Amino acid sequence: MPAETWIRLGFFFGVLLLMAALEAAFPRRPRLRPRSMRWFGNLGVVALSALLARLLLPIAPLGAALWSAQHGLGLFRALALPDGFSGIVCLFLLDLAVYWQHRIFHTLRPLWRIHRMHHADVDLDASTGVRFHPVEILLSLLLKIGLVVLLGAPAWAVLTFEVVLNGSAMFNHANLALPAWFDRLLRTILVTPDMHRVHHSTDMREANRNFGFCLSCWDRLFLSYKDQPDHGHENMEIGLKIFRDRDFSRLDKLLAIPFL
Repeated sequence: MPAETWIRLGFFFGVLLLMAALEAAFPRRPRLRPRSMRWFGNLGVVALSALLARLLLPIAPLGAALWSAQHGLGLFRALALPDGFSGIVCLFLLDLAVYWQHRIFHTLRPLWRIHRMHHADVDLDASTGVRFHPVEILLSLLLKIGLVVLLGAPAWAVLTFEVVLNGSAMFNHANLALPAWFDRLLRTILVTPDMHRVHHSTDMREANRNFGFCLSCWDRLFLSYKDQPDHGHENMEIGLKIFRDRDFSRLDKLLAIPFL
């Protein structure tokens, strides 16, 4: 197995287990459904998405970075910028691309039908952060591959971004109570659980805010930032007004959501 795969799997399971432990020790909200009921479906989606990505996309973003480097392709190589500088800029640009991808998935109805599987979770925890429909995962990979080649992103920056994006998604979806002062301090740079939880409100005026996954600056810059939910975190309803039946925790029902 390639070293890159071990790194990604190590970080994935490490962060997932850490968030699960912290959620158990410092929960932000009571759960509506047992973790065991939801996690089988949520993590089943992750496994299926990873399998389909391997089968349908012969090249991953990291592979695209290595291929573009081998052929001398990309904007930053054409400008002959230092590898370290171009890598840091790529980290910001890739995170910005994910912000706009997320926002567009909320704007265009066919894409929203795919993305709403992520929003249909009636509880919010670390497993929600990786619960995306396989079609959305494939579309996201195509976008990242194209952007990596266009920019000529260094391989180390792409691997760093993939690991950080995955870890930050589990962190900011975690059912984790942070001290208010620490949340305020941390969200000046990063998306915190309280900041992102607003995005999972059943009130679409709130769900169409706070699109960022890692850096919090994009929501402020593009005027999509909302500090707190109108009725407070304890009283806000999470998920969608539809798909609230317990059956929609099952893997087969989750995969069917875009078509219902």
